[in-house]
Amino acid sequence: MRVLFAALASVGHTYPLIPLAVAARDAGHEVRFAAGENVHAPLLRNGLRPFRPADVFYEIYAEDLEPDLARLRPDLVLHEWGQPGVAIAAERAGIPSLWHGFGRMFPEGIGLQLPAGTRPHFDICPPSLQDKRFLATTERIELRPVPCSEPDPWRLEKTSRPLIYLTLGTAFGTPEVLATAIRGLSTLDAEVLVASGRVRPEELGALPDNVTVRAWLPQAELLPHVDAVVHHGGSGTTLGALGVGAPQLILPQGADHFANAEALGAAGAALSLLPGELSAEAVAERTRKLLPRHGNPEHRDAALAIADEIARMPSPDEVARTLPKWA
Repeated sequence: MRVLFAALASVGHTYPLIPLAVAARDAGHEVRFAAGENVHAPLLRNGLRPFRPADVFYEIYAEDLEPDLARLRPDLVLHEWGQPGVAIAAERAGIPSLWHGFGRMFPEGIGLQLPAGTRPHFDICPPSLQDKRFLATTERIELRPVPCSEPDPWRLEKTSRPLIYLTLGTAFGTPEVLATAIRGLSTLDAEVLVASGRVRPEELGALPDNVTVRAWLPQAELLPHVDAVVHHGGSGTTLGALGVGAPQLILPQGADHFANAEALGAAGAALSLLPGELSAEAVAERTRKLLPRHGNPEHRDAALAIADEIARMPSPDEVARTLPKWA
């Protein structure tokens, strides 16, 4: 069977689809991946045969993909929530298509069009955190979220002190917010690893001895070793931390971050600081509560309960075996 995946050309939108695309390929299906060139390198390393429709840089419009649908003649198209144009192109071509989520169903007003149509959704969000209206009105195919990151020769040197991971993702970080969080976390009796993303490490100035900053870290490999995660609230980091049962401090910056912070706070798995509440002292105080030596174990217990829920969700390999029934 020929299966075409499609995503916006960003880490947050492309990476959630990679585990199912790899599983589909390993199940014997012919897999192609439509996306802008910014994400072609990781797709190539996973053997997913990426191509750029028309002159696409980020978003794929229906007219961009229509010639490729006629050329490739896929039996099934899987497109993430940020690509409504792909759904339109598939419908026009008479090709079955399915939505693929990247986390909790996002709220209106964040710059993305809410998914429309009656086709089912591959849903990687654990049901206990998913939007209740989405749960009640949408046909969902549960799919375990599997962290995906690029391999890196860097290796973690674990010490006896707690390990805190700090990231503001690839799209929303600023030197001011990152530096404020570092100042707060550096006062704790812990090792702090920082993925600076779009912020150049040299913009952060001199660093305390217990803080290590790299432009990028292999998040999927790192997360099983952390004691707490301080981050922006992006869906990838949120689900990755939940998958290993790590409590979180969320510093929402935009997009779906605020909704994710609210949902995790209600579940007890995270604390948050809104932009107007942010200070080094507040970051230190709230993160201290999450650490095993100091804090309220309820946050870790809540995170571990969600990790168990995620572990029970069907794996990409299991779900890939069901793809022919949707074609």
